[in-house]
Amino acid sequence: MANETVQSEMTGKVWKLNVEVGASVAEDEEIIILESMKMEIPVTAPVAGKLSKFLVGEGEEVAEGQDVAVIET
Repeated sequence: MANETVQSEMTGKVWKLNVEVGASVAEDEEIIILESMKMEIPVTAPVAGKLSKFLVGEGEEVAEGQDVAVIET
């Protein structure tokens, strides 16, 4: 099995983690919601697989390009 990292496409604050660790996710499924400039920005799974861990928590600030989760494919 391989691991795929999920990256934030913009700077913002983690508003909500939509999926539990260990859950199966589909490609393009929203796994995290960021808040930036009063807008909700989804972070989606780049591949289908099992969400093995989040690298950030709710309320944390993230930078553009930062790794935020890992998916086991």
